[in-house]
Amino acid sequence: MPQARAFRRSPDEVMRLARMGCSHPTRLSFLRQLLLRMQAESWRFDRPVWEIDAKGVGYAVYRAIGPARTYSLVAFAHDLPPEARSDRVIATAWDATFTLFDGTPTPDDLDRLAANVPLQEAGRVSPRELSLSRANRSVRLFEHVVERLAKGLQPDPAMLLETGYLMRTTAVYGSGKFGAVDRSAIAQRPEMRAPFQAEMLSVWLTRAFTVDLVEHLARAKGGETAVRLASELKRGLGVGNSTGLGMAPFLIRHPILLNNWMLAREEALARVRAQFTVGAAQLAQLHSTLEAARENAALWTSAHDIQIAKLADLRASLNQIADHVAQGWDQTTPHPWDDLWRWGQDVLPLEGQEALLAAILEPHGALIDGLGDCMEADESAHFAINGAMPVGDLRAILKAQYGWALRPDYTARAQCARFWYVSEDKLEPRLGERHEEPGAERELPLDTGRQAAALWQALQEQPDDLPVAHVLLAAPEHRPAVRRAQITARHPFAEIRDNLISAEMLPIDILRCKLAFFGATRFDPRSDRWVRISLFQGAPFPDEMNGDCHEA
Repeated sequence: MPQARAFRRSPDEVMRLARMGCSHPTRLSFLRQLLLRMQAESWRFDRPVWEIDAKGVGYAVYRAIGPARTYSLVAFAHDLPPEARSDRVIATAWDATFTLFDGTPTPDDLDRLAANVPLQEAGRVSPRELSLSRANRSVRLFEHVVERLAKGLQPDPAMLLETGYLMRTTAVYGSGKFGAVDRSAIAQRPEMRAPFQAEMLSVWLTRAFTVDLVEHLARAKGGETAVRLASELKRGLGVGNSTGLGMAPFLIRHPILLNNWMLAREEALARVRAQFTVGAAQLAQLHSTLEAARENAALWTSAHDIQIAKLADLRASLNQIADHVAQGWDQTTPHPWDDLWRWGQDVLPLEGQEALLAAILEPHGALIDGLGDCMEADESAHFAINGAMPVGDLRAILKAQYGWALRPDYTARAQCARFWYVSEDKLEPRLGERHEEPGAERELPLDTGRQAAALWQALQEQPDDLPVAHVLLAAPEHRPAVRRAQITARHPFAEIRDNLISAEMLPIDILRCKLAFFGATRFDPRSDRWVRISLFQGAPFPDEMNGDCHEA
């Protein structure tokens, strides 16, 4: 759709952390792609195995049966003492552990998995498994729901709303970890082509398991008095997750993947803005999308100052958007969607602009959903450095793509205030304060802006026609910066265009951007370095999808 290019936002506008930190889930988010595909292809779901006792210990199997393949979540429920419960990635025991199996497991498979999956990192799975994960109960809410259902009563809706999930995952591993299948072996399957589809399927089926488990325990406790969880309360439950700095470096270390995610979303926005008309069905869906967004914003809470301010912006913005769509939007102009977008750019804060983006994509599934197939990346194909590139060409790339990196003075304390490293105790990426804490000698090479600026300086006295290989022979420390520059020249959304070691940098902006692509909601920072979220909140359950009548 060549005409859409004229409506595409520039990387200098899009790839700034202040805007990335206002990202919202869209219909291109990975969990939405999964649900939309399963709905369109009429997948079927069942639970052929449920071997869990009255104490909630045992195992279960949930199957997702597609047109070509079946995937099975194998869930193990454990009796975990309260003192052993920890959400740390280095924990060694959990309330439940899971794997996503390729096909339907046999009794021998279940025996093998029972000996390994509960051990997580200490065990080993096989290429028949696509993911490995674990979860802990949200103890207070979990026990409340069991108690109420056992007495024939529904749980307190306010308590469900406050927490939003019965269990929270503490890790969901895929892509070849601990013996699981490598991503490359399944990437060409249509249902796995989009990023993180195995992990999203695992979490979605885990959500069904959490509800089945509380209902099972309620029946064990209350007998015939027990009731099932009301469908309207059930729909409001997702799967929780607490995510910290360990996730932040992902977007920095995978520049082509980041480019493809951002470019797909920006192309979707451009296609919508390029449309000449507003259809009645599109307008009705926009109204319903905005109403749902306002309801979600009203229920979304946070105790963190930054997020409190963003929520105030969001609620005010959604009210403005709804009023403008109802009363002020001229739908007869040559490009009415573009006019709506430009109005939003003029009057809304960043939080409102990104919420508007998500809203106007929603009615255009037929136009944009195919872009989900463009969001994967073979990063190895772009790893090699072109050593024959003349220095003059490399300088031109840096000038065009890295102006943001060449402006700061990296010798100033505020511009080099932080350093990224891996904690020996927690085995997770961390962010140190360079001028107050030891450890800068173990800094991870995530200072992309400073590296680009150093490369720029190294090229200043070099002739334009000198091959880059000669520079790198003399100064090989610039290889990562040269590689990233050459990648960014062909993938303009590959680089976060901010100083990632400055005193002003907020890691939660990186986290929110990635989590929005996953489809996470109720983003709730607990500091500028870790956040709680919910996945699949409000989405249909497998038994509803079997009926093929619910919007994903």
